[in-house]
Amino acid sequence: MVEKLIILENIAMVDFLGVANENIKEVASAFPKSKIVSRGNEILIQGNASEIIQINDILNSLVQHYHKFGKVTQDNVKSYIKSEAEYVNGQSDEGVLVYGNKGNTIKPKTANQRALVKAVEENDLVFAVGPAGTGKTYISVAMAVQALKNKEVKKIIITRPAVEAGENLGFLPGDLKEKIDPYLRPIYDALDEMIPSEKLKFYQENRVIEIAPLAYMRGRTLNHAFILLDEAQNTTAMQMKMFLTRMGPSSKVIVTGDISQIDLPRNQKSGLGESLRILKGVKGIARVDLDAKDVVRHRLVKDIITAYDKHQEENDKSKKSGEPGRA
Repeated sequence: MVEKLIILENIAMVDFLGVANENIKEVASAFPKSKIVSRGNEILIQGNASEIIQINDILNSLVQHYHKFGKVTQDNVKSYIKSEAEYVNGQSDEGVLVYGNKGNTIKPKTANQRALVKAVEENDLVFAVGPAGTGKTYISVAMAVQALKNKEVKKIIITRPAVEAGENLGFLPGDLKEKIDPYLRPIYDALDEMIPSEKLKFYQENRVIEIAPLAYMRGRTLNHAFILLDEAQNTTAMQMKMFLTRMGPSSKVIVTGDISQIDLPRNQKSGLGESLRILKGVKGIARVDLDAKDVVRHRLVKDIITAYDKHQEENDKSKKSGEPGRA
């Protein structure tokens, strides 16, 4: 059981709670599995995480309503409860993964992104391989958030290896998590867009959503979780095997990476490339490739990726023929 304490400030409690706490009782009746206790200017909520989030959203809306109109009625409470229920139920609209904080729909926009969604629905382990900007990480985060909201999993775990291009993490200040957090900014940005800030903070404080370096996964069994390994091209073979064997019952795993952007030392093989070869054809495991056609950033990004791919192909041909490649 999880609990959350809400402290109400600058509020006349009788105008907010109603006569004999009728407003709070109305909220409590909509969530019979949770317990809501009002004492003075404090409201304590106890229950499962998903219901507490909904109750917290309703109470926040009621606080905003009070500050605007100076009073909360029982009809106001019923209206906000109904709005919250419609929002939660609306998450299952066809093609939509989740709704953004600004009411925008988040869903796959290209054929390969749709193939990724389908692969995750049909398999417990999916490799999403492609260059930056193809939406593989963004769509993966959206699927994780959707699964959490639909109560298909109990938590989200997002991780990545601590290897960065051109930087030695050993010379950066702070512990390993502090060092890697700046490189997880795209993950945080995606979550910020999909989950209200108060709700996201609550999820993280209660480890419903966990974002951590790959080294923190060692020795764990990840049960009833949606797990995303990002930048997997920078895992070693041992790290990849360690990660893949963390899967517990009722878990989904997405591994994303770009095999053309490996930042490991030259004498070290990528765990992503090796796992793709070893696990090819294993039932329950799928691979989805994304390319320049899936880029949803500035139109030039697609052309840049295409130009680099062409350059790489020419270099590969030159090496095979014994001619020097272009610099």
